[in-house]
Parts: sequence; structure tokens; C-alpha cells
Amino acid sequence: MVRDRNQPNSTHRVLVSGNYCHDVLIKDGVVLAETLGGAASFISNVFDGLSVPYNLVSKVGSDFAYSVPRDPIVVPNCKTTLFHAHFDSGVDGDGRQDRVLKRVSSCDPIKPSDLPESRFDFGMAVGVGGEVTVETMEKLLEICNTVFVDIQALIRAFDGVNGTVKHVALKESGFFHLLPRIGFLKASAEEALFMEVEEVRKLCCVVVTNGRRGCRVYWRDGEVEVGPFPTNQVDPTGAGDSFLGGFVAGLVNGLTVPDAALLGNLFGSLTVGQIGLPKFDFRLLQVCLTCPYK
Repeated sequence: MVRDRNQPNSTHRVLVSGNYCHDVLIKDGVVLAETLGGAASFISNVFDGLSVPYNLVSKVGSDFAYSVPRDPIVVPNCKTTLFHAHFDSGVDGDGRQDRVLKRVSSCDPIKPSDLPESRFDFGMAVGVGGEVTVETMEKLLEICNTVFVDIQALIRAFDGVNGTVKHVALKESGFFHLLPRIGFLKASAEEALFMEVEEVRKLCCVVVTNGRRGCRVYWRDGEVEVGPFPTNQVDPTGAGDSFLGGFVAGLVNGLTVPDAALLGNLFGSLTVGQIGLPKFDFRLLQVCLTCPYK
């Protein structure tokens, strides 16, 4: 890995915005696990292990069932966002299991006034249940020098009857006009179908993850493919979130964008090999950030 010598090796603060969730994993109609969920939980897991300094703004209901390193905002008389992830036993030609995701309940959205007034080097909009509003995104862009956005925070929609997660086109999301102010937009290969990558790459840097094929980073004048790490998939939940956590952690520690993406791929591959919030051997992972660089 190569460290960006133009970036000083100093402490950078990150602001993460997105709600914690309760996740229930169901395979062939049988409950496999009930776990802490939400992109914020997977990203926090990476940051805590790599000692990345960060603040987190997350909302939960009074029924929130987990102990977490960063206390969320508890909303009285409200339920924590709950997702049911339904899997079947089959896999497609790319090794992916079919998954139907349903939002069963949702907590309150994060308001601009919930964000701190201080400035941050990096900001992350990582909503999963529609909790990041346009107004909150605008505030995040105002107080953070570089903002990373997971496209799921922008394009997810939810069936009014059973809560099944759907997607709308990025241009129809209400967030499209903010893209020139965003530093990095991350999407899975499936989510990338809901935007014109060739158009969006002219507005901000785009990172598209593609499972066992690794990821590709696009910018206005170029692109780079970053290879994967082999793994056996057990549960794909949170893989993209862990990728984004590793990617940002790499940039915070001065890695170049391709090397930060490689670190993200590592965290994504480690995540899919476990059910729920993964456990990492951070003694090994710290080597990725502290070994001599060329």
C-alpha cells in the first residue's frame, strides 16, 4: 500500500450520520439470527478497531436492544428501525444469494439540528431506512470538508404495504443537485443501475463495489479497478458498509484512493464470512496501516 505523501499524517475527525437498526436474518422461512444492524454499526465496528476518531449521530427507539460504543439519540414512544432480510437457499451465477429486504418499522429521521455545530474533516451519510433527509445532507456538506455518501441513503424507497425495499432513480431522489458537493458516492453494482455512472462521475468520485469481483473507482478523467479478497459468503449483510468504513479509514490514515479501496475490499470480504456484525483480528489489520510504505 502507498501513503499519499501530500496528505499530512495528522488526526482527522469523522462525522457518521445514520441510524442503528435491528436486523433479523431469515432463510427459507426460518430465523437464523437477530443482530445489531444499520450501516452506522458496521462502520463504527471498523473505526473502533482501527482507532479512527469519529462522532456518530444515530437515532433509535426505546426498544433498542444493544450496547454500542457511541450512544444514540433515544426517541421516546418510537421503535428502532427494524429490517427483515429474507434469503433462499439458491445462489445466482455470481455466487450471490437472492435477498428480499423489508423495513418492518422505522425510527425518526435525523434532522439538521441533530448534527453538531463543529467542523469535521470527513462526513458520512449512511442512512438505511430513509433517515437522512435532503436538509440533513445539506447541513452535513456545510460542516464537513469531504463527504462520503452511500447511495442507499438516497435512493431507497419502501413499499407502503409490506415495507419491501425498492429503489428510485438517483435523478428522481431529490438529492441529485447535491452531487457536485459530494466527495465520494459509493454504490453496489446493483444500485449503480439506478444512476448514469458516466454522468455522475463528472460530478463526484464514484465507487462501485461488485462482490467477489472487487470494486471500481471512477472520477472525471479516469478509473481504476481494485481486486478482491477471496472469501466464502455466509451473510452479505453489511459488506458494503464495512467496505465504506475501511475505505474511509484508509483515507483518514493517508492511503491513496486505490489502496484505501483495497482496504475496503478486505473489510467487505471479512464481513460476508460471518453472520451479523463481524469480529475482526485488528492486530493483523493494524499492520495494513502501520507497516512501512513505499
